[in-house]
Amino acid sequence: MTPAARLASAIELLTAITETPRKPADAIASDFFRARRFIGASDRRAVSEQVWAVLRAWRRLDWWLGAEGGASPRLRLGALMLLTGTPLDTVDALFSGGRYAPMVLDERERAILTRLSGHTLAHPRMPDAVHNEVPDFLHPLLAARFGADLADELAALARPAPLDLRVNLLKTTREAARAALAQAGIIAEPTPHSPWGLRVAGRPPITATAPFRDGWVEIQDEGSQLAAALADARPGMRVADFCAGAGGKTLAMAMMMDNRGHLVACDVSAPRLEGALKRLRRAGVHNVERHHLVPGDKWIKRHLGGFDRVFVDAPCTGTGTWRRNPDARRTLTTSDLSELLARQQEILAQAAKLVRKGGRLVYATCSLLAEENEAQVSAFLTHHGDFAPRGLAAIWPFGSAAAAALGVGLYLSLTPHRHGTDGFFAAVLERAP
Repeated sequence: MTPAARLASAIELLTAITETPRKPADAIASDFFRARRFIGASDRRAVSEQVWAVLRAWRRLDWWLGAEGGASPRLRLGALMLLTGTPLDTVDALFSGGRYAPMVLDERERAILTRLSGHTLAHPRMPDAVHNEVPDFLHPLLAARFGADLADELAALARPAPLDLRVNLLKTTREAARAALAQAGIIAEPTPHSPWGLRVAGRPPITATAPFRDGWVEIQDEGSQLAAALADARPGMRVADFCAGAGGKTLAMAMMMDNRGHLVACDVSAPRLEGALKRLRRAGVHNVERHHLVPGDKWIKRHLGGFDRVFVDAPCTGTGTWRRNPDARRTLTTSDLSELLARQQEILAQAAKLVRKGGRLVYATCSLLAEENEAQVSAFLTHHGDFAPRGLAAIWPFGSAAAAALGVGLYLSLTPHRHGTDGFFAAVLERAP
């Protein structure tokens, strides 16, 4: 594809994303490219990079364009090019109106872009929340959370995330998987904190490689791997993954159990559980039962106190994953947060019923907000006196030196700036014997 054709596709994809605000941008992009198989891999990456760059700069582009009502997908892409150093005549030439190219800029669009020429994306008059690409209502919450480290944390959150893989020890070793990826032309380095992880530079086509197809590796952020490890799921145990989704942490726990014992993957979404089946089969996992949780479900009542471990990867704002999902910043509202806080409390209360005496409940989120993390644990403990938090340094699954390197305390609290992972929180709550 020519640069102009790539731009036209980027405009089309960005339009689809903005017109479907409640559907994840990556899911829209997947559908977009699936319907356009004529777009090659390198062009897909180039188009995606253009669109994701706009999503990462959404509020700043609004600041530059919104006052004039000019924040259309066409102008967002054109403005970003200008504000990141592309000359005006080059941008103008891309909107040529030729075959596969975007339509020619009209008089109003050209006037807006001309006004932006020579400026940069940042401006000293921008409000802090705009400069940091954070919704207004969240900025004070994050400032309270990070204090003097706020600028560094938000800068790390604005950068693209690396591609992390979890090696499936049911089938191979980390070194063997690394060698197999190298044979496929993909260079991977061990992750610094997870002994199961490999980190890959760029965005190579991992899913097209033999190591992925054969179930040797799964795509999973290192932070997610560490959170799953805190379940301390062992062979022979009964374990429930209460909010399993598509099964990423389910797979990690099944691996920890060496396929021995009973692991139940629960979720309120039948399609997500169905999507996990293919991953489980590819990984060679056969100790997992799937259960669809429905209103009025008697399953919890039938399994009261029946599990050694219950893992709750709670639905949350996803602020810790903004490196990968920058579009989530654009759609998050105060009512979303309020609804999630209530839902998290309800889920924790239900999941706790499944934990046997002496067993453990693990509460995890991919959020950076204390309101969804420490505050939720405190509220839970206030109403569940038979549970107590376990200090993580003493039970860290990979040893005390690894725990010290991460700086774990009573809870696991990972951030992109301090740890190079997505933002993750986890607490291990043990029920009294």
